[in-house]
Amino acid sequence: MSEVSAMRSAKTIRLSSLGLKVLAAYVVGALLSIALAVAAAVWMVENDVLADLELRERVGTLASKIKFDTNGKPVRLAASEADLDWLYESLPHETAWRVLDVQGNVALVSEAGGAFWPAGGSAPRLERDTFVFKHNGMTLHGATESFEYQGQQWLVQFATSERLMKLIQHKFALPYMGIGIGIFSAVLIVAFGLCAYITLRYALKPLRGISEAAAAISPRSLHARLQTEVVPAEISPLVDSFNRTLERLDQGYRVQKEFLGNAAHELKTPLTLIRAQIELMEGDDGDRGALLSDVEYMTRQVQQLLLLAEASEAHNYDFTTVKVQEVADEAASYLQRMAEAAGVRLTVSATENIEWKADRGALFTLLKNLLENAIQHAPASTTVDVEVQSDALSVRDWGPGLDPAQLPLLFERFWRAAHRRDHGAGLGLSICQEIALAHGWRLTVERAEPGLRFRLKNTVMSQPNA
Repeated sequence: MSEVSAMRSAKTIRLSSLGLKVLAAYVVGALLSIALAVAAAVWMVENDVLADLELRERVGTLASKIKFDTNGKPVRLAASEADLDWLYESLPHETAWRVLDVQGNVALVSEAGGAFWPAGGSAPRLERDTFVFKHNGMTLHGATESFEYQGQQWLVQFATSERLMKLIQHKFALPYMGIGIGIFSAVLIVAFGLCAYITLRYALKPLRGISEAAAAISPRSLHARLQTEVVPAEISPLVDSFNRTLERLDQGYRVQKEFLGNAAHELKTPLTLIRAQIELMEGDDGDRGALLSDVEYMTRQVQQLLLLAEASEAHNYDFTTVKVQEVADEAASYLQRMAEAAGVRLTVSATENIEWKADRGALFTLLKNLLENAIQHAPASTTVDVEVQSDALSVRDWGPGLDPAQLPLLFERFWRAAHRRDHGAGLGLSICQEIALAHGWRLTVERAEPGLRFRLKNTVMSQPNA
């Protein structure tokens, strides 16, 4: 079930990706642009818009290529245009050109001759424009271009049959245009898509850094703030809001810890006075013993609350080079009477003289709590083993252990197993976890069959003494 949830979560993240959305928008925009270009090209061909443009361009070219004699009369086309005379000679019924003066008199005509053009009543238009006429039952399209030579105005007309235009457009222009659009589309999507992808990766890189920095923030690092200088201007207000939220959380968290520490301090003195008053009471020793037991339980709980508040403050630690085996021996000696009363034997083993960078008092408290927890659950005539290695140490008991589902609950505050010998407050292992986190260590628990094994992994520094 968890794998399915993880897959759904990953799928949701991908679908909500800003970069993916921008790339998708680019691809859709590119495809839409291509579709519009194709539709425009087809529309221009089907509505003779492209044909009119071609006619105007052609007649304009002809006007610029007319050559005149010394008398200012048009006599021929320029050499570059003369190379196309075969077109007018081979297709005299399909295409033609002529030069006229402003009165409509023909001065120069192509191979098709004057019969190709409309009869005399259809005078050419003086303005630059296109026109349509009939010849031998065919529809022809023409265009007129005016130009000036030595102060005299001249007209050039070019015409071609509709069927020749359609043949060229549908059999040659459209297919090659389609090939051109296809090549252009491929280049557009690949080249610009790659550029968009690289640009997005570069633009979103600061966001990934900010995300990693935010993920690394924990209750122990609420003082950290996200950098706003490296993020895009559009995201900067969101980062500023997140930083202000962190400030409020940091302040609230500090107030809670200060309250916890102050409350624990304030309760120590009244409990001491109550204990003294109970010890001076006269009466049934059974009642007095029960009251003293309750006061001892409350005193222990207050002391652990105070330790928990101190363990969560980084400035309470004094890091030095500590010989781990010596601290383990001290913790075992400190709890020796408790172990003897429970019929449990404590053993400490180390392969070599290990030194860690740690707060000696905090490490002692951590080992003491782990050993105390193990003694409370170990059966009589068994051992609690402490093993020190170069980068880890472990505390193992041979008790009944716990169900796998209960293992994650061990480090929760005020949670207690059902088979403890005493009435602890359920804070000892939470204090151990706080100390481990403050040192950058990792404290875990596993079933040892029988019993439990607590393993403290030094992920920051673990060097044996040479």
